[in-house]
Order: sequence, then structure tokens, then C-alpha cells
Amino acid sequence: MPCDVLRVARGVGDGVGREWFDEGMDAGVRELERMLWAAAACFAAGAVVGSAVLWGAARPFSGDGSVVIPIALVAAVIAAVAFTISTRMHRAGETAPMPPWQAAVSHLSAAAVTVAIAGVTGLGVLLAGEVLATGLQGLTLPALVGGLFSGVASALGGRLAFRMGVRLSTQDIARLLTSFLVIGTLFAMLTAADSAWWERSFSELGIGAGGWAFNGTVIVAGLLIATTGSYLGRDLHRMLGDGALRQIAAVVLTWAGAGLALAAVGLLPLDRVPVAHAIAAFSTLGLILAAVVLTTLQLRDVAPLRVLTIVLVVTVVVVAVIAFGFRMLSVTALEGIVVGLVLLWLTTFVQLLAVLAPEASRPSARRSLLRA
Repeated sequence: MPCDVLRVARGVGDGVGREWFDEGMDAGVRELERMLWAAAACFAAGAVVGSAVLWGAARPFSGDGSVVIPIALVAAVIAAVAFTISTRMHRAGETAPMPPWQAAVSHLSAAAVTVAIAGVTGLGVLLAGEVLATGLQGLTLPALVGGLFSGVASALGGRLAFRMGVRLSTQDIARLLTSFLVIGTLFAMLTAADSAWWERSFSELGIGAGGWAFNGTVIVAGLLIATTGSYLGRDLHRMLGDGALRQIAAVVLTWAGAGLALAAVGLLPLDRVPVAHAIAAFSTLGLILAAVVLTTLQLRDVAPLRVLTIVLVVTVVVVAVIAFGFRMLSVTALEGIVVGLVLLWLTTFVQLLAVLAPEASRPSARRSLLRA
């Protein structure tokens, strides 16, 4: 087999092999060309819009009136537009054969991903600007130069967004969730009003004038968790069919509940409504564990996944007892451990789905979820 593949790759295989190889190369080249054109278009749009937004006197790179904030907004909008255009180009008819309820879920999920892509792009630019500002004190940029920076940021974000629109997988959603949490939390740490926040909990990052960074991050992350559940349900339906719709619906609703609870953490800041904030935080933890267990039960025959889920749940329970029962672990450490373990589980699970779930869309034969 390796020799056959090598012969085809060198162009000395049989006619069928060479034709298959040439078609694969042509498709790859065409996709690369689209990515390059998308990046060029996003750069041009970002440069033009950025220059128009920044038109006037030169602005500082950091501090009051910084160019980074408008650049981040422009890049975020262009990335969202790039994803929308790519989705229309490559997956426009995907929902046509679906019943209304399935098409509605698909459209809502796509809208949530669009918001998340804009958020990741904008926060990424803000984080990069915050880091660069430490070494660029006193730098001012005229409108045209600021527009070029805006073009570069838009090209980077727009290219990635356009690629996601071509073939949006559950792995892409999981990566987007992880990236968003990491970027948003790091930015919130760098802009935190209280440098000793880590002595208490991550929720301290949501207090004060700069709390919008952390609160906004967990709100959009909650939206992404709910969307992740929707795409997990999509892949499970492709594997298991309409016969498992009730169980899959329970999985999707539990992930959606976990996402809503996490969004409530950001909507109910700790310094304003501490009791409601605590309820939302503990609800998030409980619902995520429930969602993990329910999702695993759909593939209970996969032994490694079953073992991983048991290890995750037991570890979280043990760590929580150590933190709250014996006071030997800070809440910040507990939150970091739980988030890290859940992301590790999610990354592993979506990789498993990428192997097991068919890539083709599977329209449901049921016109309603309420009856078989």
C-alpha cells in the first residue's frame, strides 16, 4: 500500500490513481486560492474602513483615544462578514431538505458562531494591542497607517473566518471556544483593576470599570457552549439517526442550560448580585458535568470515552471537596482545574466524533420533535 501511494504521488501510478490525485490537487489549489482572495479582500476592506474610522489627527497606540479599539471593532465586523459570505457560498443549500425545527437549530447555531468569531477576532486584536503597548509607549499613528494595521488584523481574522465557513465542524467550534476563553481571560487579567484578583476567584476579574472584558468573555463563551451542544447533537444525529432524537435533545438542552448559566455569571457581576452570581456559577458546574455524562451515555460502548468521563467527574468532585471541605485549594485553582479538564474532555470527544460521525448532512424524517 505505501508503495502504491508513493507511485501515485510521483505521477507514475495507473490512470485512475493519477486522475484521483490530480483532482485532489486541483481542489486543494482552488481552496487555497479562495483563502488568499478572501484574505486580500478582508485586508482591502479593513484598510479602507479603518482609515475612514481613524481619519483625522494622529492617535496614540495606547491610552486614551487608542487606535487599537477601533481597529479591533473593524476587524471583528469584517471577520463576521467573511464567515457569513463563506457560509452562503459553500453551505447555502444545506438546510433545504431539513424540517423547519432542524433548519431553525442550524440557523441559530450559525448565528451564534458568527457572534463568537467576531468576539474572538476583536478580543485577539485587543490582547495583541495590550501586549505591544508595553513596548510602544508614546507611539502615535496617522489615519492611513492605522488603516494598514486594521487591514492586517482584518486579513488574519477574515481568512480564518472564511475557512470555517467552508466546512464548519464540531472540532472548529471546540477550538473557537477554547481560543475565546484563553484570549478573553488573558485580556481580562492584563486589564484587571485589582492585581490580587487571583487570591479569591476568577469572578473578581468582572468587578470594576475593566470588568466588561471578563463579563463579556463569559457571556459569549456561554453562547459558544450552547452552540457546541447543538453541533454535538448534530454529529450524534448523523451517527444514531432519528431513533435517538429524544436522548440527543436532552444532551443539547443540557449543554444549552450550561451555556445560559455561564452567560448569567457575566450578566450578574459578583460585586452587584453576589448570591445570584454564586448560584449561576455552581449551576454552570453542575450542568456541564451533567452534559458530559449525558453525552457520554450516547456512546457508552466506547470504553476509552467512558473511562475519561469517569476520571473527569471523580476528579472534579475530589477537587471540590479539597477546596470547600478542607480549604486546601483556592477557588481560583479549582476553577482553573475544572475548566482545563472539561476542555480536555471536549477536545477528546470532538476528535472521536470526527472519526465516527459521517461528514454528510442528515436531514431528519420527523416534522416535529414532539412526536415520532
